[in-house]
Amino acid sequence: MPETVNRKARHEYHVFDTYEVGIMLRGTEVKSVRVGKLELAEAFVMVRNDELWLVNAYIQEYNWGNIYNHLPRRERKLLAHKSEITKMKEATEMKGFTIIPLKAYFKDSNLKLEVGVCKGKEDRDKRQDKHKQEAKREIDRALKERNR
Repeated sequence: MPETVNRKARHEYHVFDTYEVGIMLRGTEVKSVRVGKLELAEAFVMVRNDELWLVNAYIQEYNWGNIYNHLPRRERKLLAHKSEITKMKEATEMKGFTIIPLKAYFKDSNLKLEVGVCKGKEDRDKRQDKHKQEAKREIDRALKERNR
């Protein structure tokens, strides 16, 4: 399975800390993720009762599933160390911070999720990032031309 990356997250948010967490899935969910049917673009993480919950992630129903197929947008529990959950909870209590899933990948046979403590970017920050990206692209082109 290719890793699923939430490209929108790095565009919309400044990422301050990242954590690797596990995710509790049902059988058909795992099969669906293995064939690449996971979308993280609109997902976020909530801390509720000292537990992490992945909200609004979309895992398409498994095509060959039966009547026990999963719900595509159900909340899924995330697994992390207590100290990490405490740090994330404290960070989200500060104004403007949230927890966003950045990437999903398989490590051995377990699905892992990289989540980040993020703060939303303003429009000017997005423009600055775009200018930096364009400048880097121009430099790379110039170096490539010079090396020909």
